[in-house]
Parts: sequence; C-alpha cells; structure tokens
Amino acid sequence: MTADRWGIDPSYVDATGRLRRISDETVGRLRDIIGEPNVTRPPLVVGPAERINLGVGELILEDGASVVVRGTVPSDVPFGYHTFADRAGGSRRVIVSPRRCHLSPGRRDWGWAAQLYATRSAQSWGIGDLGDLAQLARWSKGVGAGFVLVNPLGAVAPMETQQPSPYFPASRRYRNPIYLRIEDVPGAAHAGDTLEQAAAAGRALNQRRGIDRDAVWRIKRPVLETIWRTSAIPAEFDRWYDAQPASLCQFAVWCVLAEQHGPHWRDWPADCRRPDGAGIASVLAEHADRVRFHAWLQWLVELQLDAAAGAIRIVHDLPIGVDPNGFDAWAWQDVLALDVSVGAPPDIFNRRGQHWGLPPFMPWRLREAQYQPFIDTIRANLASGGLRLDHVVGLFRLWWIPNGSQPTDGAYVRYPADELLAIVALESHRAAAVIVGEDLGTVEESARQALAEHDMLSYRLLWFEQGDPATWPAKAMAAVTTHDLPTVAGLWGGADLETQRGLGLDPDTESTEAIRTRLGEASDLDPTATAEDAVVAAHELLAKAPAVFLSATLDDAVAETERPNIPGTDDRRRNWCLALPVDLETIETHPLAARLATVLGAATSAPDGNDPDGNDPDGNDPDGNDTAQMPRPQQL
Repeated sequence: MTADRWGIDPSYVDATGRLRRISDETVGRLRDIIGEPNVTRPPLVVGPAERINLGVGELILEDGASVVVRGTVPSDVPFGYHTFADRAGGSRRVIVSPRRCHLSPGRRDWGWAAQLYATRSAQSWGIGDLGDLAQLARWSKGVGAGFVLVNPLGAVAPMETQQPSPYFPASRRYRNPIYLRIEDVPGAAHAGDTLEQAAAAGRALNQRRGIDRDAVWRIKRPVLETIWRTSAIPAEFDRWYDAQPASLCQFAVWCVLAEQHGPHWRDWPADCRRPDGAGIASVLAEHADRVRFHAWLQWLVELQLDAAAGAIRIVHDLPIGVDPNGFDAWAWQDVLALDVSVGAPPDIFNRRGQHWGLPPFMPWRLREAQYQPFIDTIRANLASGGLRLDHVVGLFRLWWIPNGSQPTDGAYVRYPADELLAIVALESHRAAAVIVGEDLGTVEESARQALAEHDMLSYRLLWFEQGDPATWPAKAMAAVTTHDLPTVAGLWGGADLETQRGLGLDPDTESTEAIRTRLGEASDLDPTATAEDAVVAAHELLAKAPAVFLSATLDDAVAETERPNIPGTDDRRRNWCLALPVDLETIETHPLAARLATVLGAATSAPDGNDPDGNDPDGNDPDGNDTAQMPRPQQL
C-alpha cells in the first residue's frame, strides 16, 4: 500500500490478517490537521561514501571549517550536522551519518530492569531516587552486571499533583527533580533542622507500599527551596548554566508559568501561550531567581545521574510521546499535531483499540524544522550510554486518532524512517550509546530489517517467543517480561489473572496458560513448583539466547507477583505506584537475585561464537525472521 502525500496510509492489515480500508472522513480530517505539506529546504541525509549530488557551493562544517563542493558530497566529510550554501544564496542542512548505531564488537552484557521509583532503600524519602540508582549501579556491577535499564525519568509539571505515569512526561528532554537524593545536594547541610525533619517525614513514607508522589514532592520541594535560598550555589552551576542551550531557560520559564497559571499552557495568558510570546521576556525578568532555581534542579539531576552512570551503563527508556499540556508540546506546538492522539487500532486483545493521549510530530513539519526537535530529544537521553526506544515502530508509522474520535476511526501516518534512523545512528555513534528498539506487537518485516541494518537491537521476550531462545537474534535485548506484562511469579501462580479479573477485565486466560505450559515443558518444571523455581527456570531459558543484552527485572529477582502497570486500568488501579516489597539492601542479599545474577552472568561471560556484527554462526537471519512470535497488543 502507498501513503498519500500527507503520509496517510489508505488501508492497513489488522491483527487477523484482514485488509482494512480507512474511511474518507478520517482521511479528510487528518489531511486538514496535517495541512499542505510544504518543505522548502529539506535536510539531506547522507551515509558513508554515498554519492548524492549537491551542486556547486560551500559546505560549512560544524566546527566552522568549509569545504568547496562541486557536485557530490566529498567522501571525507566527517559525521555530523553541516550546512550547504549554494551559489544562489540558498542553504540546507546536510546530515552525514554512519548509518549504524554504536555496538561494542564481541561484547555481551546482562543487567537489571528497574522501576526507579519502586526501588527504595533505607535512605529513600518514600520513592526510589538517584542515590538509590547509584547504590543499585554499584551493587549490580559488583555481581557482574553491565547495565541497569530504568523507567523514563522525564519531567512533569512542577505541581503538588504529580503525574504518575513515566510514559506521559511533560518533557522528554528534561527530568523530574522528585528523583533527587536531597542529602547529596551541594549545600544541603545549610538546611539544618528543615532537612532533618523532612528526612524523617520522607522515610516514614517508606512504611507504605504505595508510592505517594504528591506527598514526596510536598516534602522535597521546600527543602530544595531552602537550600537554594541559604547556601552558596557553586560556581560550577553558573558555568554549566551558561553553556546550556536556550531550551533550558525556556523549560525553566515554563515551570514558573505552570506554577503561576496551572499546568495547561493553553489556559495561560495569551501572550505566554507560545515560547516566543510577548509576555515571556517580562516573566524572565520578574522571576529571574525562580527561573534559575528550576534550572538548578536540572543541574542537580544531571550531577546525581552522572554519579550513578559512573559505575555502570544506565539505559534510559524513551516514551513514544509527551503530555499535550507539557513543556515539549508548548515549545514545539508548531511541529506537533495537537489535535491528534497516537494509539493502536483494534486487535485480538483489545477490540476497541487504544488511545494514548500523546500528540505526534507532523512528519513534514519535522523535516521543515530540520529534525532539530527529534535530534534534541534523542541526544538528551544518551549521556549514560544506552537508550531503549519505546514503540520503535513509531519511527516508521503511527496510528493517528483525531481528537474526539474512537481508536477505530484512526489511520496510520508514515514517517521518513530512513532519515530518522540515520539521526539515531549518528547520535548513538557520538555518545557511544547502545540503542534498543522496542519492536513488540504488529511490526512490518521491512521495519525489523531496517532496524537490524542500523545495528539497533531488537527486543525479544520469553513470554512471546515460541522458538528456542538459542535461535533468537543476536542483535537484541532479550528479557522474560516487561513492566506491563505479568511477572514470572504472577503468571506461574495465577495471581496476575486473579488481579485482572478483580479489576473487571476479561484476561486472555488461554494465552496465559499456554505461556505457563511452555515454560513448564521447556524447563521440565513440575506444575507444583514454587514461584522462585519458576523464576530461575525462566531465566535459565533466557540465558540460552545469544542476545547482546540479557535483562531481568528486579520484580522477578524477588518473586513479586504484582506488575508495575496493567494497561487500561488507571481508573481502577494505581499503576506506576507500587514499590518493591523489600528494600534495596534486602535485594542485595536476596538469594533469588543472586541466583539470577549467576545464571545470566555465566551466559554472557561464555564464548558465544557470534561475529562482531551479531550474526548467528548457524546462519540464522539476525533480524529473527525464523522465530515465531505470539501477537501482543500495542500498548503504551
């Protein structure tokens, strides 16, 4: 099928294999929202040694040097973002990309997948924080792990009511200061009794299993404000602040405006509804100290995150979109389709489809913006050495649902995937960061092939793959489960099904039982085996996979039966608000966690025979086309 010039696919193949045509009404509404595509100076994306004719002119490199061009791009031009100026006075961006993401040849690692908010220690103030991440990183390295995968840490509106979902951030470029370890903030000692009283109140919250973000922020924010007022802010902050892009000041101004007028920028005074509005300068002038305070919070987060990443690779998780009322949407409102939500069409698990409430980039406007919003988003998340792209097929196509419509009344809109993948590869190369693409659900085979060609790791789950893990692709992160699927203990003992029924859901009992049966048969596991035995058996199977990364959740490391999130139940369940049942100190000495570390450590330290490009020595296609996969719902 061929998309029209707006990028809209006229039809799609549903989860049952049936061709579904998009209604004229939906196509018309989406065309009105997208507008007439008009990219006047599209960027040119070039790979190594690609001969693309530019014409005659001058190529101005990132470092300011210039190269005379007479036709094609010279083969020795460095990777990066350059500008071509032609003789007629026009210019366009030229992006030279390696076309392959960073990988360490011959290296394999295992690691923990952690919901940071849930990973509390004795020092936590009701929520897992960056001090806990540093502790987790040190322990993980000590038991042989090579990475820690954490939930998205994106910023939310700085209000007393905190957004709980990590996948609904106000910004994917800046982070939530609720994760700060207050005692580690420079100048914290100046807070005196205020710090001691807050620490006692914060640690009292650890007695509750549920994470109360609102209560945590009510305790942390006043202490941070006290430190800002009473301590000498280090000169390092001033130097850092001066070196930051203008977007940091923009973000801090947005925080001030949200505190004054509420979190919904479309309800603000008219002269502040845009980042270039007439009222922004006066806000910056009148509230300069508060603006710097919010910038200082971002500096503190960066300091503490860098400290954690000094021990081990931290792999961040990038959500597919942002809160339409948040900072990124305010800053990039001309590039986003704010009258649309992305989601998923109906499938065998969800006959109504899914609506995620996240506005997508408009493809042609993103190109007109020279891809800068996309570049900034990717770059902001790579500093710690790794990135997992949630719903990576969004680089190829997204299911757009016009506001006010049902998911059934949406359509797929295509993106310039080849150019987006090239940018990811360039940023990965520069940061020496491994990229994982979460390619679960309905994925076109051409998309998987493209990901593999760009050295982006696939994402393979024991719960979905029916083949022998030894046949899985090497270019992959392999795991048993994810944050929105049953834990091993929850599936093995039936607790997850009971929870779903208790929430009024109609769970897919047949598929769940089929997974349980496969696990038992493949591991020769007695049906009456304990949850701990099932956890070990599942990870022994996982250990057979030749994947570059093997990942185990901390939930499974302690045989937790409840998962972090059950999609579609936010009105009935406090998703993303469940702490682990034991603290981090207990996890460090937990016998089950030790067994998983031993199993996965032995697998990744043993020679696997894979070549540096990740090809299976038995000749299997590295993108895994020979492995059967269970269908799954596309979900946030």
